[in-house]
Amino acid sequence: MYVHPRLIIFLFLLLQVSARGQGLLYGPGYQSAMTGNPGITGSGGDGSLRLSYMNLYPGGAYNLHSAIVSYDGYFPALHGGAGVFVSNDYLGGIFNDLKAGVSYSYFFQADKNLWFSAGLTASVYHRGFNAGNAVLPDQIDPLAGPVLPSGESLASEGRTLFDLGTGFVFYSGKLSGGLAVNHLAEPGLSFNDPEGRLKRVLIIHLTGDFVAGNNKQAVIKPLGIIEMQQGYFSAAAGAAVTFSYISASSIFLTGNSGNLDLQAGLSVNAGIADIFYNYRFNILTGNNVLPFSLQHHTGVALRLLNVDKRKTIKTIKFPIL
Repeated sequence: MYVHPRLIIFLFLLLQVSARGQGLLYGPGYQSAMTGNPGITGSGGDGSLRLSYMNLYPGGAYNLHSAIVSYDGYFPALHGGAGVFVSNDYLGGIFNDLKAGVSYSYFFQADKNLWFSAGLTASVYHRGFNAGNAVLPDQIDPLAGPVLPSGESLASEGRTLFDLGTGFVFYSGKLSGGLAVNHLAEPGLSFNDPEGRLKRVLIIHLTGDFVAGNNKQAVIKPLGIIEMQQGYFSAAAGAAVTFSYISASSIFLTGNSGNLDLQAGLSVNAGIADIFYNYRFNILTGNNVLPFSLQHHTGVALRLLNVDKRKTIKTIKFPIL
């Protein structure tokens, strides 16, 4: 029986998602800051509205997309940061994961130059399933492809579940880092396995902020991050360099899958808005199925409050993240 190569690759990619607990892990990037570690919520001081879009495995007609809208800021009355987010993962026209949540982080000073923030996020997952776009084995004609009617029927009801996440961040001089644990409730989103659950994800990250150059116009921001979920492990390391209104970044990613990826990005500060674009591609692969182009990622961050207002905040000296 002939099976189209694109169908094999798409099923392989879905199996990768399933092996990671049926939850997409994006690695370092704009999309996973507050949602990855709720302790980061409000760390920028000013209220920021962020819009982000990601196209996974572009050029292969896999139809895998992800988008997120979030807002967070520091509120003196709460002695910490608060934020909300809505994300949507569209997986090949068959699965659709919609997530919405709120985050809060509490800031406190431990020493003259040492601050901590502890955060909690509560969210609701909804996984929808479009059976009309699913192609079952008995629908595939050996010559014409997936054209035959199926002898099986698939239910299209969705699943809605509650989830929790927590994390903390430290700020000390030019360094900051933290640890987060997501999927504390381990929601069961799997359709095929009622007992299948999103396993807990451990995220460890460390970043810095160093001024360089004779005129001190360049800022170097190294970054390291580790993600672990059940049998899945990944690590990333790189840096961003900022000159005036332009930033460029380069991050290498690897893991126990045997892959080595590179993510390159560019960000432009346009006054009240930051506009960015990242492109991730595969350098070395542990299999022959993973495509070269892994994702396009673009978005914008709008600062809704006057930057000077952060001078009135006396409870914490915000680092440049």
